Amino acid sequence: MKFFIKTFGCIQNTADSERIKAYYWNKGGKETKNWKEADLVIINTCIIRESAENRVYGLINEIDKWNKKNKRKIKIIVTGCLAGLANEDKSGKKLRQLKRDFPEVSKFLPIEKISLKVEPMRNKKTAALVTISNGCNNFCSYCIVPYAKGREKSRKFEEIIKEVDEAIKNGFKEVMLIGQNVNSYGMDINKDKSLFPKLLEEVAKKDLEKISFVSSNPWDFSDELIETVAKYKNIDRLLHLPFQSGDDEILKKMNRGYTAKEYLDLVKKIRDKVKGVRFSTDIIIGFPTEDEKAFQNTVELCEEVGFEIGYINKYSPRKGTVSAKLYKDDIPMSEKKRRWKILDELINKK
Repeated sequence: MKFFIKTFGCIQNTADSERIKAYYWNKGGKETKNWKEADLVIINTCIIRESAENRVYGLINEIDKWNKKNKRKIKIIVTGCLAGLANEDKSGKKLRQLKRDFPEVSKFLPIEKISLKVEPMRNKKTAALVTISNGCNNFCSYCIVPYAKGREKSRKFEEIIKEVDEAIKNGFKEVMLIGQNVNSYGMDINKDKSLFPKLLEEVAKKDLEKISFVSSNPWDFSDELIETVAKYKNIDRLLHLPFQSGDDEILKKMNRGYTAKEYLDLVKKIRDKVKGVRFSTDIIIGFPTEDEKAFQNTVELCEEVGFEIGYINKYSPRKGTVSAKLYKDDIPMSEKKRRWKILDELINKK
């Protein structure tokens, strides 16, 4: 049986696909890089933005046409965030219709069905991607992830360390720890905010040239975590610290749980402790009611921090989220594109 994996979305989906690959290899399958040669296509989906979801439907439609034209029976499995919504009353309606319309779609497979105990077949040759948790408890108003992936669930400490050791044994010199919010790792186990710093320290003690972690939220970036980063030189000095907006009213509507000043205070605290630290970030522009003044507050925050990399996203309402229910998407796309260009030139093209 030949299988093909198509991955959309974030680095966590990339890590999940490495386990999916191992799962089907263990079942006797062989991976192909051309879906037209496959017996089975596994689509690991992202629904953070509507465009990513539309690309999934586009690929399914393309496979359906290919099957009819060439009298093939390529089967499709949909996994990832989109599959997590398959059983939702409203959000899953489109998915269930998809299954009725396209007989190739054999099932929706929640990623949890692929056990994290399956040793991944790593695609990246530089850094080993190690998932430390799945799901999210934050419920930012614009984000569909908690509904698609469920509440945050941390892996066992020992299980993570064992996977890191296996990666080192296989020749990896870099490790990236991955979760929707790595800083809150272990809070579902024993409410201990110090568990992620302890995990990070345990990994940093190993024979590794670089350890990085994504994604980390400002409200859980503890003093102990800062001390751990400062203590170990092999922990990457480029820290990813999403802020999303520099305007307090927009942050409140986003349910981000901090103000622009609190974010800047955290950046200063990290800079005071960690020599040579740099920052990358995530930004959403065009959130409902974001006027020019609110946008300029974001620009000013970017100028003050001096981010090395900015992942800038145009707001897209996702059905089922709080922001989609409460606020009209009132910023024209032309204005979103203008703001995107300003920030991209400020951060990424300096």
